[in-house]
Amino acid sequence: MYKVLLADDEMLDLEGMKQFIPWSELGLEVVGAVSNGFAACEVIEHRPVDILVTDINMPNMSGLELARKAIEKKPDIRIVFVSGYQDFHYVKQALSMKACSYVLKPVDDDELIASLQTIRQELEIEGKRKEAEEHYHSMIPMAKNELLIRLLEGDLHGEESESLTRLAAAHGLFSLQGPLRVAVIEMDDLDWKNRSTPEEAGQFDQWLQAMNKVLQECGMQHTCKLSKRRLAIIMQGDRVNECIFTLYDAVNSKLAVSVTIGLGEPVEEISLLPESYRQALEALDGKMFIGRGHLIKYEEVRRTPEMKDARTLDIRLDALFKAMSNYELVKIHDEIDNLFQSVSTLRSKFTIYNLAIYIVFKLEDYLSTLDEDLSKLLGFELSNLDIVLKFEMMDDIRSWLVRKAFEISETLRQRENSQCSRLIREIMSTMQEQMHENITLKDIAHKFSFSPNYLGHLFKEEVGKTFSEMLVQLRMEKASELLRNSTLKIYEVADQVGYRYIPYFSRQFKETYGMTPMEFRKRE
Repeated sequence: MYKVLLADDEMLDLEGMKQFIPWSELGLEVVGAVSNGFAACEVIEHRPVDILVTDINMPNMSGLELARKAIEKKPDIRIVFVSGYQDFHYVKQALSMKACSYVLKPVDDDELIASLQTIRQELEIEGKRKEAEEHYHSMIPMAKNELLIRLLEGDLHGEESESLTRLAAAHGLFSLQGPLRVAVIEMDDLDWKNRSTPEEAGQFDQWLQAMNKVLQECGMQHTCKLSKRRLAIIMQGDRVNECIFTLYDAVNSKLAVSVTIGLGEPVEEISLLPESYRQALEALDGKMFIGRGHLIKYEEVRRTPEMKDARTLDIRLDALFKAMSNYELVKIHDEIDNLFQSVSTLRSKFTIYNLAIYIVFKLEDYLSTLDEDLSKLLGFELSNLDIVLKFEMMDDIRSWLVRKAFEISETLRQRENSQCSRLIREIMSTMQEQMHENITLKDIAHKFSFSPNYLGHLFKEEVGKTFSEMLVQLRMEKASELLRNSTLKIYEVADQVGYRYIPYFSRQFKETYGMTPMEFRKRE
C-alpha cells in the first residue's frame, strides 16, 4: 500500500479525513496524522511517505513551507493541499510547487477520494516505469558481458550485427586504441572437477568482486566473466604489467587463492582482439606445465618447442585410457613414457609433478564415465596426491604411474569379464534411457527375468547404492546437464528426468546440489 501523511491544525478536519476516507479500499495507508508542520517533518524523516495531504494555512509552519521541506527530502512525494481560503495567491503558489491537487474546505469526501485515486494511479504507473528501468539497468552488465565474449570470439556478425554494433559503441569499445591485448585470469584453487557448490560459488564471487575493484582502480572497464573460474580483460596502453602485479597483490592480500594469467600479444585494432584472446587462452594452457600462480605470456609459450607437444596432451591421454580399457600393458607403458618425454626437456620438477597430477585427475574423469571410482581403485583419496611430491626423480613418478595404470587396467579387465557387471551395465543403460518414465525396480526385474528382491540385493552389492538412490543420482546428473546446456524451462527439465511434481523435483535437486534448479542455472 502507498503511505499517506495527514497534516491539519484543525482537529475535527484531521479526524474527519482519518475516519471517513476509505483508505484501505483506495490501496492507501495512513502512517501519520499530525496537527503541525514540525511533527509532519518528523514523520517524513523517519517513515516512508508517498502522499502528503496538508492544510495550507497552519501556524508556525505553513502547508506551503511543509511541502517545500517534504519535496527537498523526498522529491517524488505527491502533495494534496486543502484550505478554506480561495485566495488565488495560495492556488498560484500550490500550482508552482506541482501540487497534485487543491481541495477547498469544507472538504468534499468524493472530491478528495477522486484526487487520491488519480494520485495512486500515477504512482502505480511511475512504479512500473521505475521497475522497468531498474530491470533494464540490471541487464546492462549481462548484455555487456555477452557483447565482450562475442567480440573476443569474433562473433559480432549475423542478423544481430547492427544492434550489437550500436551496443559496442554505447560501451565505448570502438574508442579503444592500440596497443590492445587480452588477458585471461583463472582462479587456481577450485575443485579439479569444477563441481558447483555454494562454497565455491561464494569464493568465486568474492574473488570476482576483488578483481573488479582492482581493475576499476587501474582504469580497466572492459571485463567479462567466461566461466566460474575465468575472467577475460581487454587491456589498453602500456600499464599492463603494473596492473597485473596490482591484481596479484590484491588477490594475495584479500583472498587465500592464487591465480594464473594468460596474456595474448598486443594488437593495434579492435578487430584483431580475437587473435590476442586466442593467444591468451593458449598461454593459459601452459599452466599445467609451467605451474600455477604465474603470468604466462604467449610470447614465452610460443617459443617453447615442448609446448607444441604439450598441446597434444589430451590426444595422448585418450590413447592411454583406451589402452587401459583394452588391457594393453605394453601400450600403457609406451603412452606414459611418451607423455613424460614431451615435457622432460623443460627441466622443471614442478612441470613433472603437474603432469602426473593432471594425468590422475583426467583418469578420474574418464573412469567416472565407466561408473568407476578412482579413489577406491587407487586405495587412497585424491586429496592425498601429495604422495607424488615425495618422489625425487622423474623416473620414480613415471614408474609409480605405470604401476597404478597396470593395476587399474587389471581391475577393469576383471570387472569386464564379470557377467554380473555386464548385467549391471545393461540395467544402468536402461535406467538412463527410461529415466523420464515412472520406472521402478519391479519393471527392471521383470525385463531381466529376476525377482525384485534378488535384483535389488545384487544391484546394491555391485553398485554400492540402492536402485532408487542410483536412479535419483542419474536423474539429478541429467537435470544438471540440461540446466547447464539447454534453454529448457525448469518444468520441462523436470519432465525429461521423470518428475511430474515440480516442488518435489526442486527439493530433490536442492538436497543433491545444495541449491534450487533456478539458483543452479543462474550460477552457470
